[in-house]
Amino acid sequence: MSENKTEKSGGIVLVPTPIGNLGDITLRALEVLRNADRIACEDTRRSGVLLAHHGITGKSLVSLHEHNELRKAPELVTAAKAGEVIAFISDAGMPGISDPGYRLVQSCIEMEVPLEVLPGPSAVLTALIGSGLPCHAFRFGGFLSVKSGKRRTAMSTALESGETGIFFESPHRILSTLEILQDIDPNAKVCVARELTKKFETYHRGTPAEILEWFKTHSVKGEMVILMNKG
Repeated sequence: MSENKTEKSGGIVLVPTPIGNLGDITLRALEVLRNADRIACEDTRRSGVLLAHHGITGKSLVSLHEHNELRKAPELVTAAKAGEVIAFISDAGMPGISDPGYRLVQSCIEMEVPLEVLPGPSAVLTALIGSGLPCHAFRFGGFLSVKSGKRRTAMSTALESGETGIFFESPHRILSTLEILQDIDPNAKVCVARELTKKFETYHRGTPAEILEWFKTHSVKGEMVILMNKG
């Protein structure tokens, strides 16, 4: 492990992981994962694929996800306080961003245990830069609600702010979301970024109607980021 505060006394390290392409991980992140006493994972099976790809085997893996984080985080922090170096990785991207990690960080702060956060991949920032929309000021709203009324409110607020709004959306709701967006502001500047860093990565840029027309004639899967700015 690199020379840092967790190496000497134990601690928790949040390690970002690739959002698609398994090669998108830093040398420092790999070093931390190789040298950690334990690796906490949102999904041990999914994380196992990443670890095996980079030749990291024989590690003690423990599950830490949204359903057990409240209970499990204090246990891991207690172990770190006793001297273990524990890395945490979510399924993809930066832990804590629409992923588990918040309660783990809070437990570290409350119990005064060393905490490190490594920089790395983020679908939010990747989509923002690739969208071509203004990136000097933006707001991230996480996953859009399954309820159309709440989606409308969230997108209206983002557009009225004058900042670029960023949300995660499901391919099952993208048509409905674009229809709502077209009704709110037909002149809005919109981008839908899909399958970021993967083989079939696409960026769809235009007005709500232009992008809606494309998605009406194409069946798509995969994770999506929708971005919008006042037209």
